[in-house]
Amino acid sequence: MHIQPPYLMFLGDAADQLAAKTATGVCQWRPEWCKGQLRLAGCNADLGLPDMTVDEAADAGIKTVIIGVANRGGKIAADWQATMIRALERGMDIASGLHNRVADLPDVAAAAHANGRQIFDVRHPTGTIELGTGEKRSGKRLLAVGTDCSVGKMFATLALEREMQARGMKADFRATGQTGIFIAGDGISVDAVVADFISGAVEQLSPANDADHWDLIEGQGSLFHASFAGVSMGLLHGAQADALVMCHEPGRPHMRGLPHYELPDIEACIALNEKTARLTNPDARVIAIACNTSAYAAPEARAILGDLADKHGMPAVDPVRDGVAPIVDICQGL
Repeated sequence: MHIQPPYLMFLGDAADQLAAKTATGVCQWRPEWCKGQLRLAGCNADLGLPDMTVDEAADAGIKTVIIGVANRGGKIAADWQATMIRALERGMDIASGLHNRVADLPDVAAAAHANGRQIFDVRHPTGTIELGTGEKRSGKRLLAVGTDCSVGKMFATLALEREMQARGMKADFRATGQTGIFIAGDGISVDAVVADFISGAVEQLSPANDADHWDLIEGQGSLFHASFAGVSMGLLHGAQADALVMCHEPGRPHMRGLPHYELPDIEACIALNEKTARLTNPDARVIAIACNTSAYAAPEARAILGDLADKHGMPAVDPVRDGVAPIVDICQGL
């Protein structure tokens, strides 16, 4: 899929800012693509973008309406559908990261067909995905892995893309989740791929490239998470990564959503991820630790990062507070 910018961010009747976290992430990383927001009555989220109607967005040259908010109760309200239909009639595409498919709404699908527009249900991959082969591919690859879910893997890889491109390096972020796809404009949501084909999907997402080109592959889940280890394994095998970055949030009391599972020891996590990755790239190794230290004041965060760096013999940075320059320094030497 290829989603065309610029975007109109649809916030619907989002109850709060957290309900619009997908839209917030897109605006943070691709502000030049996000030209306006559309809020319905009762919306309590605000991206700080100009408020637009569908017709105003069409007149402004918007190409795609992004459904950047979680829907209520698993169903898309009638006024959401009316907005989508009008957007399709005005020549815009619809892109959604919801679990339920916009394309399954008969009236919306009919409007897309009648107006020659596209509906991108990015959680649901389309097209043919082949089985992974593990065959060596040219180019360089980095995969973000984690001690847990939601520890900053997407943020770290996007920060790496920004830093590498600022240095004139050839580098592209490869999205594997719905928010990342909106940010990149394309990608494959690997958590919706049939298990046998996950590694193949990642090979397809990150094909052979120039020898000095870096694909920065967004990670998902954790090998230590009882719910999501399967997708993490497929990513490790398909990425064929030369470098891994271990993402971590210090101070978490337990694995996300699993209070009966403690967070793994980072050393054990590094060892298992390296062992797993070496099935398809014998030289794969963790080169750095990226931490979300937002829960700590700066002095305490600095001490935590310093201890991690000393203990594991590699850079430990917070991509938000520190940037990722030390990680890119290592990549330039690989």
